[in-house]
Amino acid sequence: MTSQSRTLTAEETEAFGRELDAVRKRALDDLGQRDVDHMKSTMRLCRRAEGAGRALLHFGVDPVTFVAGTASLAAAKILDNMEIGHNVMHGQYDFSRDPELASRTFEWDIACPSVDWRHSHNYEHHTFTNVLGRDRDVGYSFLRVVKEQNWNPSHLAQPITASVLALFFQWGVAMHDLRIAETLRGEQTVRELWTRSGPFARKAVRQLTKDYVFFPVIAGVNAPRVALGNLVANGVRNVWTFAIIFCGHFPEGVAVYTVEETREESRGAWYLRQLNGSANIEGSPAFHLMSGHLSHQIEHHLFPDVPAARYPELAPEVRAICERYGQAYNTGSFAKQLGSVAKRLLSNALPSRKARSEVALAA
Repeated sequence: MTSQSRTLTAEETEAFGRELDAVRKRALDDLGQRDVDHMKSTMRLCRRAEGAGRALLHFGVDPVTFVAGTASLAAAKILDNMEIGHNVMHGQYDFSRDPELASRTFEWDIACPSVDWRHSHNYEHHTFTNVLGRDRDVGYSFLRVVKEQNWNPSHLAQPITASVLALFFQWGVAMHDLRIAETLRGEQTVRELWTRSGPFARKAVRQLTKDYVFFPVIAGVNAPRVALGNLVANGVRNVWTFAIIFCGHFPEGVAVYTVEETREESRGAWYLRQLNGSANIEGSPAFHLMSGHLSHQIEHHLFPDVPAARYPELAPEVRAICERYGQAYNTGSFAKQLGSVAKRLLSNALPSRKARSEVALAA
């Protein structure tokens, strides 16, 4: 549920920040073997799910094994993307000094190169969360998810555009740091785009070869079945990831900011922006695991360097702090948040009054 936040004084804002800093410090000071054990066990689960899925696809011949194999492979891809890749590359497990959990060298099973993702996500998104013109995750450069974004006629098609993005989400993420829109606007040279495209092209070839050449070829006569299973598993992972990310960033009640509003921002004000720019999704422990614990998007934006599996423990304390300071804590069921996102995408496909007046003046 959400409610209206009250405006804090400068002193209250800094006190709010100090309380959240204390929560973060206690969590970081307590990191240890149980955190490593969680990630290692998740990696084992992921490998077993992938192995089972590929075996069922390679050696099965009936629809039941196809469905079971595709589902198992999709679950493995979701775990690799959400709970493992996203969180390891945030540096949440660098404290362990385990090479397998090193953020700078980890590579995940999606088309986006880890080096590009660490820049566009870890730096840009988490530094400039919901700052219009700085956080390119707001609408992913072509969706209008809030009325404060300028409207253009292409947004009329965004219910379709969003559906296509969901189906091919890994490719949208992979191409995000290429900044193609900036090249089209003349803000980036073609040469710069070409340089940026190198890591993307190499990773894209690797992923396409693995899923649609290597594994089908070694399956022999089952090659079409394996290729289709990989395609469906990738699609399931894409749609799931899209839904979780959009529910955590763009349902009703999530705020955006201007560059001017965040100029000379204090630590406490940064925390408020992270809180107001995020939303949680309620669910079971299994749901939280399959979401990469991004169902606790509020806690993730507040503490991106804390292992995400800790977020369910931190959430009650964060929520209590928000209540003491009169700050809204945006949370709801998956159905509620997803419905809210869909409503926002539909309503913002049309020009707002301000946008209509600007179009009229321009005419």
